[in-house]
Amino acid sequence: MSFARKDYEFLSEIGLSSRNLGCYVDGTWKANGPVVTSVNPANNQAIAEVVEGSVEDYEEGMRACSEAAKIWMQVPSPKRGEIVRQIGDALRTKLQELGRLVSLEMGKILPEGIGEVQEIIDMCDFCVGLSRQLNGSVIPSERPNHAMLEMWNPLGIVGVITAFNFPCAVLGWNACIALVCGNCVVWKGAPTTPLITIAMTRLVAGVLEKNNLPPAIFTSFCGGADIGQAIAKDTRISLVSFTGSSKVGLMLQQTVNQRFGKCLLELSGNNAIIIMDDADIQLAVHSVLFAAVGTAGQRCTTCRRLLLHESIYQRVLDQLLDVYKQVKIGNPLEKGNLLGPLHTSESRKSFERGIEIIKSQGGKILIGGSVIESEGNFVQPTIVEISPNADVVKEELFAPVLYVMKFQTLQEAIEINNSVPQGLSSSIFTRKPEIIFKWIGPLGSDCGIVNVNIPTNGAEIGGAFGGEKATGGGREAGSDSWKQYMRRSTCTINYGNELPLAQGINFG
Repeated sequence: MSFARKDYEFLSEIGLSSRNLGCYVDGTWKANGPVVTSVNPANNQAIAEVVEGSVEDYEEGMRACSEAAKIWMQVPSPKRGEIVRQIGDALRTKLQELGRLVSLEMGKILPEGIGEVQEIIDMCDFCVGLSRQLNGSVIPSERPNHAMLEMWNPLGIVGVITAFNFPCAVLGWNACIALVCGNCVVWKGAPTTPLITIAMTRLVAGVLEKNNLPPAIFTSFCGGADIGQAIAKDTRISLVSFTGSSKVGLMLQQTVNQRFGKCLLELSGNNAIIIMDDADIQLAVHSVLFAAVGTAGQRCTTCRRLLLHESIYQRVLDQLLDVYKQVKIGNPLEKGNLLGPLHTSESRKSFERGIEIIKSQGGKILIGGSVIESEGNFVQPTIVEISPNADVVKEELFAPVLYVMKFQTLQEAIEINNSVPQGLSSSIFTRKPEIIFKWIGPLGSDCGIVNVNIPTNGAEIGGAFGGEKATGGGREAGSDSWKQYMRRSTCTINYGNELPLAQGINFG
């Protein structure tokens, strides 16, 4: 079936049509749930229809996945790495088309859409090397003729529930590692970005088919809360990785904990940038612009609080207001636009409600603060002067709204940074080593990401990504995040003829 608009016809190059089945189950596309419409947030017009999955589809998929897991976990990890390498190559061939789809369906500008797909390619490259480095320790034993070592084995099945703001990159952070670690993957994509879920799955499925591997190694579902709840309750799924709000993440964690499963949570952020009196102000202002306005303020790492030293407060603010006035707003697919729409019409309503709450709590709108009358979900990038003690500052408003406030001392700035429930990302701008090392030390930022002279957003895949407190404590992507996707066994081997006991115990 053809698309309603000619500029959507490129979607056929990545396996999409005007009506799509939304579940990939044991090598077959099927769906028995409700029909939903994917909407372009730039004009709120339909892109294509998707038939969502049902709980029955989920059960069928999990039966096949459980059988595939027995096979996949026995494949040597470097061979699994080769499959992930091929997934990366398949993504390279469709980088532009997939990036354009991310921009079209999610609403982020095209360079960010392409960058999101590139992030998965980078994860594939990273995991190829990782597949040869899933190392355990050899530990000295206190007993003669004994050896101690660690074995890392696959968990079996990993469930991945992703959000609309990074509809495919977060899958890459999780699935690439899960696959090289020997796990099958069950993916539930965001309900409002089903086309991305389907297009990504088609690429992965093609690689598995080409290598004559069980298709249920990778299973995906477009669907709503019923599919998410099924994943959370399913004892066959050893680890559930969830990206979303702290409120929903807490409920999911409680469900998974009740069955003694493992959770990897990537939840809300409320990120601050501190600009000290010795900072490179031009560098800082450009960083704040990207951190606060990029992705229309819909990144978990978006800068939401700007802390300015009182001696440079007005100077920085004046420059920031000037660059805000130059931000081009419009169709995210058009070159030169820096700010696309919010993802849904409900997001735009949340922005309006948030502005009213801000005003009621003493916030002063310095620029922006209004929706833009159009067919799409566009709003003005907004800067608000407000007290750090206002209740609204403690919450995450998922929109391009930046709270600006003064401080006098570094200690005061650190206390403000750490005063919110969330603990994802943070950054400070300074040239002084003594400030830098206090900031990254035990009495500095309490976040999982602690930057210096760069924005709060735009993390590299080589480091572990995640945060503390109400952000959930999970870590994805680089460093030793892979350990969350495997189970560790401590093995003691007696290769002698006697039985000496630990701690010198003599038992008859």
